[in-house]
Amino acid sequence: MGRKERREREQKRANYASKHAAEKRKHMMIAIGVLGAVGAIVGWSAFVFVTLDPADIGGAPMGAGALNSAHTHTGILVKIFGDTFPFHETGYQIQSNWIHFENHDGTTIHKHATGVDLGFLFNSLDIGLTDQCYQFPSGQEFCTNDEYKLRFFINNVEMNDIRGYEPMENDRVLILYGNESEEEVGAYLDELNSMELVR
Repeated sequence: MGRKERREREQKRANYASKHAAEKRKHMMIAIGVLGAVGAIVGWSAFVFVTLDPADIGGAPMGAGALNSAHTHTGILVKIFGDTFPFHETGYQIQSNWIHFENHDGTTIHKHATGVDLGFLFNSLDIGLTDQCYQFPSGQEFCTNDEYKLRFFINNVEMNDIRGYEPMENDRVLILYGNESEEEVGAYLDELNSMELVR
């Protein structure tokens, strides 16, 4: 092999190496640019999430504090003509991040923000609740009339309405529909007060 051919080969190798190194730098710069853009997006998203006002989150209750500004457990018992309402069923589990039932338990309300009331809980479950009526998601209504009465108790005290009440740690809520005697009401309150809350 002559010197000329050797020089040409060396020149080709040098050109190839130079071209290959330039291409490698180009790909490296593109990768750095993409990673920088992804990092900026993640950083911005984290900033927005941390500083977001709860009112801006879809489905947030009016006047609620930041999500996870509280974590309370409240016992509840709803009796319609003596039958316990099935909050443990899948359709009533974690319908809102703010206040809900979880882990197939239907006796403990988990509240995850300050300023969230029982009215919001029932709305999130598609249960109509007024001071006179309890309405199942199916539309079936149980309203106070001459024979039967809708009654509310919070911590053994009878209330006219509970929708605006914000449940607190270890509170107990009883909702009754029927014509129970005071002894029957007392038995339901005892049942409610003896329930162990799911933490």
